[in-house]
Amino acid sequence: MSLAQRRILLGVSGGIAAYKSCELVRRLRDLGAHVRVVMTENATRFVTPTTFQALSGEAVRTSLWDESAEAAMGHIELARWAERVLIAPASADLMARLAHGHANDLLTTLCLATAAPVYLAPAMNQQMWAHAATQANLATLRSRGVHILGPAAGDQACGEVGSGRMLEPHELREAIVASFGDRVLQGKKVVVSAGPTYEDIDPVRFIGNRSSGRMGFAVAEAAAQAGAQVTLVAGPVTLATPHGVAERIDVRSAAQMHAAVTKAAADADIYIGAAAVGDYRPNAVSEHKLKKQSGSDLTLQLAENPDILASLSAQRVHPFLVGFAAETQNVESYARDKLQRKGLDMIAANQVGHGLGFETADNAITLYWPDGSAELPRADKASLAHQLIERIATRYKAVRG
Repeated sequence: MSLAQRRILLGVSGGIAAYKSCELVRRLRDLGAHVRVVMTENATRFVTPTTFQALSGEAVRTSLWDESAEAAMGHIELARWAERVLIAPASADLMARLAHGHANDLLTTLCLATAAPVYLAPAMNQQMWAHAATQANLATLRSRGVHILGPAAGDQACGEVGSGRMLEPHELREAIVASFGDRVLQGKKVVVSAGPTYEDIDPVRFIGNRSSGRMGFAVAEAAAQAGAQVTLVAGPVTLATPHGVAERIDVRSAAQMHAAVTKAAADADIYIGAAAVGDYRPNAVSEHKLKKQSGSDLTLQLAENPDILASLSAQRVHPFLVGFAAETQNVESYARDKLQRKGLDMIAANQVGHGLGFETADNAITLYWPDGSAELPRADKASLAHQLIERIATRYKAVRG
């Protein structure tokens, strides 16, 4: 990945998430980007311009009425300089002003004056995000070609929980990197499955696993950014739909995931099975909660779940198949066995356990295909997903043309 010599104008509006934008500047510069920062007046109440100046190595602009800059039409110069305009955080107020074409400060003025693509990373209270006015402004901005990145769901500074968190700096950086990259899957239809599956025992208990879905969601977003039309089949997770994903189908059980994937993959070019699908389910689901019987054990009779990858591979015509193998030991041996036994085109293998794979922000993967392999070293899952998509695209073209 590289942003060498790329010119990124970072707009910062007022909101507590402004502190994350400091790390965002550093991450963009780490990839070689030139970053200039424009702050709204309210943003300066959260982070000082001096901080951004030190991090970016560039003078920070905060006012349309900077006489020294505007003598040379500084807002027009900034608008022309930028290859990408990224506003993070984008407050509800900032989005409203942009949607209505206001130009009452430097940031909104240059957004009207630039020909560069504009990206917004919303950040606000979950109720503000859900408000009809905000959603109407969002629809207006999207209709005009503004790119919306996020928001994510989770704990908020106000103490509430829900959608409205600004995406993390590494996620925003990946989106900007992808915006410059080759669209290696342009025109392809890709199905991605992600997350765990849950198999009900009774109305309150189930058998599940520790998959968070983050890797699969990152893969879906990376595929979309590479130009693919992406359908995401998601198990029970609390993750926002990735930017650019065309369709999301939520399921709970392995049987439901099997049915959804089979239907979606019927006309797909590539299927990436990143979900941690349960191998077994209870033979019968109790209509009522099973009661504890003191002094006795409980035995569950389990039935095997359908194998999604194997069933797709058995079809006469099927997509390019990419499996995942999460192993605690003998990773290469088990992965290559799964690759051959299920008739896959490629498999992404990783070791799981304490601090590895599940429930972590980063990962490491080894890719295997019938006549080769490649190491993808440990990195955050968004970065890893982009590398994985590039490798999949290369193998797809080699095998399918």
